[in-house]
This record gives sequence, structure tokens and C-alpha cells, in this order.
Amino acid sequence: MQSPLTTILLKIFARGFYRAHAGILAVGFFVLFGMVEPGQIVNYHKTLMLTLASSPLMMGVVFLCWLVYSIKTWHYVVGQIGAVNQAFLFYSSNAFAPGKQLKSWFYMQQVLLLPISVYGLFAAVLGVAHHYYLIPAAIIAYLFLLATLGAVLYRRTVNNLVDGNTQTWLLTLSSKWRKPWFSLFIYNVFDQHKVTWLITKGLSYLLITGFFLLFADVAHDTRVAGIALLAVVVAHVKLIFEERCFEEKWLSFTRGLPYSRAQLFASFAGVYLILMLPEAIWLFSRFNPLIAVELLLAGISIAMLFHCLLYYIGLDMEKYMLWIFFLFVAIFWMILFKLIWVVAVVNLMVAFGVFWKCYYREQNTLTEQ
Repeated sequence: MQSPLTTILLKIFARGFYRAHAGILAVGFFVLFGMVEPGQIVNYHKTLMLTLASSPLMMGVVFLCWLVYSIKTWHYVVGQIGAVNQAFLFYSSNAFAPGKQLKSWFYMQQVLLLPISVYGLFAAVLGVAHHYYLIPAAIIAYLFLLATLGAVLYRRTVNNLVDGNTQTWLLTLSSKWRKPWFSLFIYNVFDQHKVTWLITKGLSYLLITGFFLLFADVAHDTRVAGIALLAVVVAHVKLIFEERCFEEKWLSFTRGLPYSRAQLFASFAGVYLILMLPEAIWLFSRFNPLIAVELLLAGISIAMLFHCLLYYIGLDMEKYMLWIFFLFVAIFWMILFKLIWVVAVVNLMVAFGVFWKCYYREQNTLTEQ
């Protein structure tokens, strides 16, 4: 028999998620099934699934897409948990044993992952039937990992809803340290978004390792590193979005402080340099300093473009991800034509232009009203 907690979670979060994202899910379904001739659907998807079950490159691309979808579910559920009308979950869910809580959240997350898990399981079964075993096992393990991470994140978020006065060890340890303005979000990441940061860094490691294994014969080509770095920055999109949310929620008063736009822009660039410090160390350990600086500047410029884009479009995750997709394609082709320095310069110029025009836009709108 289904647990009462599971029933409540499904009604609140699963039903709400599918209702809120019905449009984008319908578009995804149309792209996968509606654009194929009816008589070719079975053969088309059979070929697609076999490619997924046999090709490490295809697996990496699909795993990245699944992660983006999972992050979207995590973002939605965590946002809903933080709503005032969901505060009762802190009291009601804690009446259950921790194991039962985790089980209910896991089941609910599995329901949210149905659009990808059903396709993934079919691909795994088809792969085993054609004597592919390693990648099908990785597909099942990856889907299980995504659901487990979501369950752990949700349970921890609910249990922290009311007990908000207890400082974490990081805030306690750093309570007497001087904290420059640009470092505030870094503290917030390691205080509130440790799971997201760990997932992002784990994905960065997989992307870098995967790209250089797949293109081992041309690993010396800077385009391989550039494309890998582009994928790594895209993997940081969730943290970039959280930075803007943090800034809007807690640091909006700083618009009245005597900081120039150039100082603020440099501060945000410093934030992403610190967040991408592991990737920077890898670059300098693998390439000569000039190439490493070129790649690092390109990576920071892409991150700053993604950051400043949010001043223009607002905190709309669906619209943001659509922009990220088109920018990814454009930058990808620029890197293929060995225009990495051009990527760095153009991205920084566009990012600074958008930042200059839009940073005070909301404040100006309020002033005019």
C-alpha cells in the first residue's frame, strides 16, 4: 500500500510539475515522435536506443540532457518546498522515520523522471538484448543516482525549513573573517548549495575525461579543450542561475552602494574564476601558460555571458535554458573554426554591454513609476 506521505508528495509536487511544464514536455514529445514518419517511428527509435546503448559519446550527450532535466525538477521542487503554503511538510513529514521519508521522496522523484527513465530503461533492455552490457548498466545506475540525489536534496531541504537559526560549520568557522563583496555567493554555495556544487564538479570531471578519451588522437588540438570547457560552463548553468537568484534576493541593496559597473562586472568575473578554480588548475597543468590563459578567459567569458543574460531576460529558467541552447550552438561553431580568442573578446564585450544597459534597469523602472 502506498504511504500517505508519498500520496501527498505526488499530489503537491509531481502533479504540479507536469501541469507547470506541460508545454515544454509536449514540445519534447513532438520532437522525438511527431517529426518522424509514422511508419518509421519504431525503426528510428530502435536505432536511437541502440546507439545510446553502444556509443560512449552518445551516452555522454544523453546523460548531460538527462542531468539538465533532473536539475529542472530539483529546481522546481525545492522552490515549491520553500513556499509558505508548504511549511506544513516540516511537521508532517518528520512524523515518519528518516528511511520512510527518503523512500517517499525517491518514489516521487522517480515519477518526475518518468519521461527520461522509461526511454532509458527501454534502451538498456534493447542494449542487453544485443549483447551490450556496460552502458546499459551505466544507464540504470545513472537514473538511480539522479533519483537518489533528488530524494536526499528534498528531504534535507524540508528538514531545514523551520530550523533556520542554526548556523552551519562554515558560517561558524568564518564568522570573524573579512568577507569581500564578491565572496558572499561563494560562501552561500558552500553553505546552501554543496550538493549542486559537488554534482557540477563531478559532471565537469566526467565531461573533461570523456572528451579527451573520445578524441585521444587529436587531444593536442585546442579545439577539443575549448569544446570540453564550453560543456563544463554549461554544466555550471544551475550555479550561475542560483548566483543571480542570490543577488536578487539578498544583495539588491548593493545597487545603491558606490561601486562602478566596471568594478561590479569584475567582481562577478572573480566569482566564476573561483567557482571554476579546479578547471583552471587542470588547464595550467595540461597546457602551456599562453594556451591555458586563452582557454580560461574563454571559459570565464562564456560564464559571464550566461550571467549577464539573466539581467536581460529575468529569472525565467525555461527561457534561460532556451537561450543557453542557442548560445551553446553558436559558440561551439566558433570554437570549431579556432576562434577561441574571438569567443573570449566578443563574449566579454557583449556581456559587459548587456550588464551596463540592464543592471540598473529594474531600479530605473521603479524610479519612473
